[in-house]
Amino acid sequence: MGKREQIFTYRNYINGEWVVPDNASVADNINPANGEVLGQVVQSTTKDVHAAVKAAKEAQKNWRLVPAPERGELLYAIGQLLKERKEHLARTLTQEMGKVLTEARGEVQEAIDMAFYMAGEGRRLAGQTVPAEMPNKHAMSVRSPVGVVGIITPWNFPIAIATWKMFPALVAGNTVVWKPATDTPAMAYETVKILEEAGVPKGVVNLVYGSGAAVGDALVEHPDVNVISFTGSTEVGKHIAGKAGSLLKKVSLEMGGKNAIIVMDDADLNLAVDGIIWSAFGTSGQRCTACSRVIVHRHIRDELEERLLERTKQLTLGNGLDETVDVGPVITQFALQRIHEYVKIGILEGANPLCGGKIANDGELSKGYYYQPTIFTDVNPSMRIAQEEIFGPVLSIIPVESFDEAIQVNNNVAYGLSSAIFTQDVNRVFKAMRDLDSGLVYINAGTIGAEIHLPFGGIKQTGNGHRDSGLASLDVFTEWKSIYVDYSGKLQRAQIDNR
Repeated sequence: MGKREQIFTYRNYINGEWVVPDNASVADNINPANGEVLGQVVQSTTKDVHAAVKAAKEAQKNWRLVPAPERGELLYAIGQLLKERKEHLARTLTQEMGKVLTEARGEVQEAIDMAFYMAGEGRRLAGQTVPAEMPNKHAMSVRSPVGVVGIITPWNFPIAIATWKMFPALVAGNTVVWKPATDTPAMAYETVKILEEAGVPKGVVNLVYGSGAAVGDALVEHPDVNVISFTGSTEVGKHIAGKAGSLLKKVSLEMGGKNAIIVMDDADLNLAVDGIIWSAFGTSGQRCTACSRVIVHRHIRDELEERLLERTKQLTLGNGLDETVDVGPVITQFALQRIHEYVKIGILEGANPLCGGKIANDGELSKGYYYQPTIFTDVNPSMRIAQEEIFGPVLSIIPVESFDEAIQVNNNVAYGLSSAIFTQDVNRVFKAMRDLDSGLVYINAGTIGAEIHLPFGGIKQTGNGHRDSGLASLDVFTEWKSIYVDYSGKLQRAQIDNR
């Protein structure tokens, strides 16, 4: 019991103060690699959300008046601190989320890149200057901040996705209330500590831990929260969209995926195998962009399967802090069981497991949440394992007869996030670029690896038309204001006096 009392408690950050909610319950922060309790995180209530929104609303009155280049300078300072703390942040991330250290370093680098990229927008935030149709008249548009932004972020990319949303919101002059995932409180804590150290003014960024039902819904429903930016499951995204829609609130949703890699008969198979293994089993398949389907031309199916099987069997499972490990744990026991249920469904549907298909619980692995990398063959495109998001290291191989059939199978799912094709035929490449119905398209690469300076997001049940990252993210966190300056000294009626 004495050891338990020494466990660190992750608190809310409201109006520049680290605070514990009144009568708050706590949840354990579990290392998925070994079951170790890393700390405890407070579970907030609607009252805490109201306090955070109140602080953000008050702070926004001054923050919006800070010149955008100065707001950008603050992001440069944040980026530099992230860069200096990269290794510490990566190890913290691996401990509480499970991804291997190489991937954790890459995720922290995304946050660094986003800080520096959006810092530069402090000297742009570009609008438009256009000719007016009347003499002695000036016409232009500018971006204005929306006010208070609520961001709701997932556990699988606890710092990257948060910064995709937070940094463009801040540079545009908004203030933020952030609800991170309960499973990764340490990364939220470390991120906000860096923002605090860099000099973010009180109330500009607020952190409220808690459940979706208690904190998420309160954030969505609060009348002073002008924008909600959410990344998570399609089911929760639909719930948020329904609530926010009735309030005429702007919502940005980035949700599920059922991404495929097409491998044509002229593909470089060595390269294709590299791309598939990385895309299917990186982050233990816990990416919205993970490859869960391989659509392969029947002529090369057998050879591709042999190569994939050989490579998959070489993958090592274990604690991501071990630099020799290829695949870490999944996030929770619940996730582990959910993945295994889908594998059972695949077998019942008639798919043939080539490898894996089991919970890995030998030796030290029994202390954590590990699933063997799994490959199914003889998968029909209509099977549930080929249609529904599994969010684990499970790959389905679907044979096709032609390029046209491959495109059709790729597109015949409810999601539209990421697609990839391996081919050396330039005509197929350009047709694929045109016809693959996903927000991200990769040529001779896997389905993961988006860069922060292009828009990130998808169509159909993946998203609702908005994007994270790139300049497109500024559209979520700004409103367009059109301005006309008439210096003619007389009334000029557009569309009337000049016709």
